[in-house]
Amino acid sequence: MPSPRYDAILFDLDGTLTDSYPGVTGSVIAAIEGMGLDQPDVKTLRTFIGPPLSESFKRVYTHLTSEQVEHCIALYRDDFTVNGIYNNRVYTGIPHLLRRLKSTGAALIVATSKPTVYARRVLEYFGLLEMFDAVVGVELDEREHDKADIVRAALPARYRRAAMVGDRHYDMRAAKANHIDAIGVLYGYGDRPELIGSGADAVAEDVSALSRALCGGEVSSEGLFITLEGLDGSGKTTQMPMLAERLERMGFEVVATREPGGLPLTERIRDLLKDTENSSMTAEAEAYLFAASRAQHVRELIAPALARGAVVISDRFVDSSVAYQGGGRELGVGRVQRINEMAVGACVPDLTLLFLMDPAESLLRRGSATRLDRLERAGEAFFTRVYDAFVAIGREEPDRVKFIDASQSVEEVTRDALRLTEAALRAHLDSSPRPRETEDGRGDDRP
Repeated sequence: MPSPRYDAILFDLDGTLTDSYPGVTGSVIAAIEGMGLDQPDVKTLRTFIGPPLSESFKRVYTHLTSEQVEHCIALYRDDFTVNGIYNNRVYTGIPHLLRRLKSTGAALIVATSKPTVYARRVLEYFGLLEMFDAVVGVELDEREHDKADIVRAALPARYRRAAMVGDRHYDMRAAKANHIDAIGVLYGYGDRPELIGSGADAVAEDVSALSRALCGGEVSSEGLFITLEGLDGSGKTTQMPMLAERLERMGFEVVATREPGGLPLTERIRDLLKDTENSSMTAEAEAYLFAASRAQHVRELIAPALARGAVVISDRFVDSSVAYQGGGRELGVGRVQRINEMAVGACVPDLTLLFLMDPAESLLRRGSATRLDRLERAGEAFFTRVYDAFVAIGREEPDRVKFIDASQSVEEVTRDALRLTEAALRAHLDSSPRPRETEDGRGDDRP
């Protein structure tokens, strides 16, 4: 594998690592309203992201005195610390890129015009702080500063070759002032003429292109497969969109799906299984229909998504068949597992969140929400057997299956689900295989 191109890489924060537009502009508007000023248009609001606040307020509101500008900044920060700071999201692909760069031994540093305390809080919130050797910003009470000075302070004492990655002309000029490479990104808040005109040595259209500029190849990573299991009414379906949103905001591509279903063909199978008119369906036919749906689901949706590095979250997978048909229908755990072996192949969840709730309580919850489908009409004894089978699965595979007490409040269940998922993500990223590279240093994902 070729040596890394850089042994020190500095990153701007807003517009480079995270899309902070909603939070920053929301707090700017709060400050403007607090001062009784006219609100600028969307294009002008966008220019507040990146440069120092004092510079932006002076540029847009030229009639303000220095004291009034300071008051604007104070109003901004009052709102930002409460509302704006976490109204933010990591650009998709950034976590994989940072892990790859970290593995080369390069020093990774954030160099931002944002106050250091805010920058650290944002990075910690999104699980990125541990990736960086240092975070260099400004003090809360600092009025004027130059990005070149921040970059100078952020550079390690010794380095062979360094680069500054940013989305605005401030970042490019700061890099040139410190005689290091300047790499501009177009997915942030600047544009190509601005970046090229301010000295960019390279311009990356997206995170994949940035990876090629920094690593000499594409950063690839195997995806993470998460399944949510439990009785109907246990709350897993409620948790799924919240879990997906959190992971997307952390910078991961997320594919959310369900079983049976997730595709046009498998949704038709779902209709067959759920329809109360099909009361004569045998337990064996039911088990094979679930497996048939799963075989299509894995090959058409799940496996391709995992191959490109996405996080796949599925509401139910094989464990449900084992519990419902193997336990509930009493076909036997081993028989149902064998039926599903060909259906799933090597596609096995990395993490299963098992939402546990008393069977009688979960059935009561489900029955009060909507009309019961064919499976949900099976009776309490059936669901007790399903529950026992789920518990047995969890006890046999404690490394994969994590119990969550679904009788807690929705907020407490969400907290537990996020904690377990983020821990699994960190472990997965740390163990992901390195990307393949050709002899000329360009990434090659061909087999």
